[in-house]
Amino acid sequence: MPYLPGLDGMRALAVVAVMVWHANHEWLGGGFLGVEIFFVISGYLITLLLIAEHERTGLVSLRGFWGRRLRRLLPALYLTLVGVSIYCALFLRDPLGKLRGDVFAAIFYVSNWFQIWSGHGYTDGSDFVPLRHLWSLAVEEQFYLIWPLVMLVLLRRGRQRLPQVGVWLIGLSLLITIATAVFFHTAFYTSNAGEYPSAFFGAFGRKLDTNNFLYLSTFSRCSGIMLGAGFAMLWRPLAVMRGPLRDKGRTLDLVAVLGLLGLIGVVFYFELIGSSSGVYYAPLFRGGFLLTGLSTLAIIAAVTHAGSVMGRLLGNPVLNWIGTRSYGLYLVHWPIYQVIRRAAAIPLTVPKFILAMVCTVIITELSYRLLETPVRKRQFFAKLDATRPRILAGLAVAGLLAGFAGVSLVTASVKCSNKLECDLQAAGTVVGPITIAADPASSTTTGVTVAPTAVSVPGATTPTAVVVPTVAPPTTLQPTIELLALGESVMKGAEGKLKDQGFTVNAIESQGPNKLSELLAQYVAGNTISTLVIQIGTNGPVTQAQYDKILNEAKDVANVFVLTVKAPKGWIDANNQVIRGLPATHPNVRVIDWEQEAQKIIGELSKSDGGVHLDSATAVKFYTNMILAAAGRPTIP
Repeated sequence: MPYLPGLDGMRALAVVAVMVWHANHEWLGGGFLGVEIFFVISGYLITLLLIAEHERTGLVSLRGFWGRRLRRLLPALYLTLVGVSIYCALFLRDPLGKLRGDVFAAIFYVSNWFQIWSGHGYTDGSDFVPLRHLWSLAVEEQFYLIWPLVMLVLLRRGRQRLPQVGVWLIGLSLLITIATAVFFHTAFYTSNAGEYPSAFFGAFGRKLDTNNFLYLSTFSRCSGIMLGAGFAMLWRPLAVMRGPLRDKGRTLDLVAVLGLLGLIGVVFYFELIGSSSGVYYAPLFRGGFLLTGLSTLAIIAAVTHAGSVMGRLLGNPVLNWIGTRSYGLYLVHWPIYQVIRRAAAIPLTVPKFILAMVCTVIITELSYRLLETPVRKRQFFAKLDATRPRILAGLAVAGLLAGFAGVSLVTASVKCSNKLECDLQAAGTVVGPITIAADPASSTTTGVTVAPTAVSVPGATTPTAVVVPTVAPPTTLQPTIELLALGESVMKGAEGKLKDQGFTVNAIESQGPNKLSELLAQYVAGNTISTLVIQIGTNGPVTQAQYDKILNEAKDVANVFVLTVKAPKGWIDANNQVIRGLPATHPNVRVIDWEQEAQKIIGELSKSDGGVHLDSATAVKFYTNMILAAAGRPTIP
């Protein structure tokens, strides 16, 4: 089987799309579909390699195949796990308890199933989650484990039957697509699992999110892998060049152009979380993955043909360099993003993105040259011996740090890692599958297990679904929160001042209406609230129904203030129109017109984003006093 540089070029485009999307999904709304491109390429290439080995030797060496995969995959993965663990052990210890599950899941390549089981899916954006992206590598590794066994059986029955099997595999991919469309639930993000039972399903005594399962599970996401595997049985490069299609390179280039147009369409116009609906984007689950896979096959057909121009274009040195290091780039970029922003839901600015890319490229290249390539070629220990005097001390230090990180990881307690959990714990309300005292004077406890509910955050960098378990109502008198403020990054800029004035503040970057509604439900369930201040709608469109849902949660709060929003975005006018009309339908609501008031201090607002955020102490004081005055509280002198 010849080396196919065009496939590395495709990998390059896929990993760049994913990295851009992970940085800020507004830059490339469907960039996450680069993962689906990887799935199709993996299915195609691995199947082709197994067929080629059988043609060459008459057998498939499982030991040889799995050995090559392990040498290729494990060094960079384990280096990433050790690096992340050391960083957290030294500089960010609070998330260690929660990180432990992600680390052990990654070691055994079951991250996707761990995320499904724990309820913290790929779109969870509230925590520091430096290993959350490993779900896709887990899907691929599970394929690498099982598929050689399947191919061994198929090849023993005769290679002449492979084209027919290929058709069946493509048919299987279509069936998976249909099943995904059928089981997809548009009302996935809801606080009432009883009202929408199909949004959840039971497994081993737990309630699991249906859509989270569809996005992460090996069963549902192998549609792209099966598409690539089936195509490999129908489109083998050397066989094609011996057949009637050997002179059809230009025709295939036109097919590849159509494929590229298809991929451009999905990465620019698809999204994971609908910006208008706030839930998983339905077209994605109802044919979007299949469209991505078919477009990828169209390009594969061209780049694997010796006579195509597309193969040479995508096989150019720049894309080839990126493609050969795509695995390392994918592994490293996400933890670096997380170190920079500390939570998945915060968009990176252009300067921070450039900084992250510089760090990613340097670490990836060092790993590729000093670790991955020597291990893959079985030369690591020889190179180690040759450089022993220079690196022995470094290895000793690294070993000590790794040991310290390992002990820290194993012994760390699970701590609250987002503001809602910490606030509720501070108030004496425990979050999660919990045990609460039925009577404060009694030691008798009642086990209360609740299903996690996913909440979307439109406008988040990682289109997010922050998992917030329902909190059981306390059986004692509810504590009072005199002043509660819930909002986005604009409010977060004044968080310190608001707290100084007696507010309980839960302001999260890129927070969306569904998330805020769920947060409010938790506070209302555990507390009596006197005054509530809300600001939502800066990051994306918010519908009347979503505002109504938020305010229905606050129907028993005497004083509710809703701030208008301000940003150079197309949805702001529509959001503000809805906000200004809320008092007509919600008598306890009054509007604070931040959009209008902000004009008085426009020079104090951030210039890098068009005057969205509070960029000075003057702006923070003004914003805080505006809220205090509306609530009838003394302002800051």
